[in-house]
Amino acid sequence: MKDIFEHSFSNAFSYGEYRAYVSNLLADGKSTGHKQSEDLTHYSKMNEARMNRLDKTIVIGDAQAAVFQSLHKKHTWLVLSEGWCGDAAQALPVMHKLVSFSENIDLKIVLRDDNAGLMDLFLTNGSRSIPKLIVLDEAFEVKALWGPRPEPAIDLVTHYKKLHGVFDDAGKTALQLWYTKDKGNAIQQELAALMENL
Repeated sequence: MKDIFEHSFSNAFSYGEYRAYVSNLLADGKSTGHKQSEDLTHYSKMNEARMNRLDKTIVIGDAQAAVFQSLHKKHTWLVLSEGWCGDAAQALPVMHKLVSFSENIDLKIVLRDDNAGLMDLFLTNGSRSIPKLIVLDEAFEVKALWGPRPEPAIDLVTHYKKLHGVFDDAGKTALQLWYTKDKGNAIQQELAALMENL
């Protein structure tokens, strides 16, 4: 497993590098990932706008900031993502702001499709769902996992699928509305609780 992590680190992005990479692809009319389509490029454009907004507006709560300021052990946050993923677009700006409160967390982002071996170790109910956060210690041991979305959003999706049988465009719109109203609070609370217990 250490070999898989080391391979992923070799093609990992910082948050700024990831944002620039996605933007540069969009400038060429492309999205991240091994498949290209108008839909994926469209989702990527929407997500870039969301992330631009969240980078400016996300406010980390005092309690969550205090947790991250008090962390003494070094960890790497390795996040599987793609530019077209709506959940990743909501989570990554929050993660970036949270780790800014700690010198002991290194945030690295890798593309799911370029790191299939890593992704397949951390499936969600058999699915390659992203974002997936893998919290590693200095010895490359997995200490915690999070993703692909916060618990209230998981509940929303589960309930919608039970009612409608599928998670269609109307469901995706409802999910994005939930994210907008939540303002990143659920994600930061869950991640602070995760790190506080390590």
